[in-house]
Amino acid sequence: MLVILAFITDRNLRHRSNYYFLNLAISDFAVGVFCMPLYIPYALTGTWHLGRSLCKLWLVMDYLLCTTSVFSIVLISYDRFLSVTKAVSYRAQQGITSNPVIKMVAVWVLAFLLYCPAILFWEQVAGYSVVAVGQCYAEFFDNWYFLLGASTLEFFAPLLSVTYFNVHIFHNIQRCQRRGSTQDCEPPRRRSLSWRFCFLPRPGASSPPSEAEDSVSSLTKSWRPAAMANCPSPKQTSPTALKRDFSLSFRSRTGSKLQRDKKRAKSLAIIVCVFAVCWAPYSLLMIIRGACQGTCIHNSLYEITFWLLWLNSSLNPVLYPLCH
Repeated sequence: MLVILAFITDRNLRHRSNYYFLNLAISDFAVGVFCMPLYIPYALTGTWHLGRSLCKLWLVMDYLLCTTSVFSIVLISYDRFLSVTKAVSYRAQQGITSNPVIKMVAVWVLAFLLYCPAILFWEQVAGYSVVAVGQCYAEFFDNWYFLLGASTLEFFAPLLSVTYFNVHIFHNIQRCQRRGSTQDCEPPRRRSLSWRFCFLPRPGASSPPSEAEDSVSSLTKSWRPAAMANCPSPKQTSPTALKRDFSLSFRSRTGSKLQRDKKRAKSLAIIVCVFAVCWAPYSLLMIIRGACQGTCIHNSLYEITFWLLWLNSSLNPVLYPLCH
């Protein structure tokens, strides 16, 4: 809840990557305020007292929110992967594909399509229900084929994806540090570029081309006379000094960027590891349970892995600050 409120009240937090953390926070918050309170009486008594319709709604929300949480972690990892390995093109992205809201909606739609149609229409397609009176679980609860396919899309594929993204993030950061160069690293932000216009010739002035001018030639297209107001005269500074100042400033900013990326990458890796630890037992257990029609798995073991699944939603808000 605090994460959502902070995003709403602080406009400085409304940049692209934080939208994806907001998506994760919404799904985790909804698990805590809707899914858990309705399940606790059912777990304690062993009987669902809220009717078949509310049971269906609870199942839809539970599967939807948990799957959205997983897909949001994948989206966060992918966004971080692009920002580190393709920094320049990442910042230059424009149009509908760069809109975080579109990606957030896509995550919810995909999460809904994975389980919810089966929850709502499995009984109608099969022509009968396997859920006993006073119980509340999905019709496909013991269907091994469906559970295997769904678990692959909900857990195994996302786990492989986020592992791939994080490995490449760490590899890219280490490569930049080893090479001690600025290749593949993000250049300084646009708001810090105004001083570079001092390297350009004043209107009406002429001077022979130099290495310093070549190093900033890409900026000449965006030159405006107003930017030259407080710049020193080109005669006061040698081209060699200009080039050295430019290089030192750029390296300093790149080093700072690498340190931030390294810290965020480690924090994201923690979230991914927690996700794997919390989801792996439940996903594997559901596949095994479906294969043996529930006869080889004790109900208490299922309850433990089920609550471990929800524990992931409780831990994520604690881990959010690590990524900022």
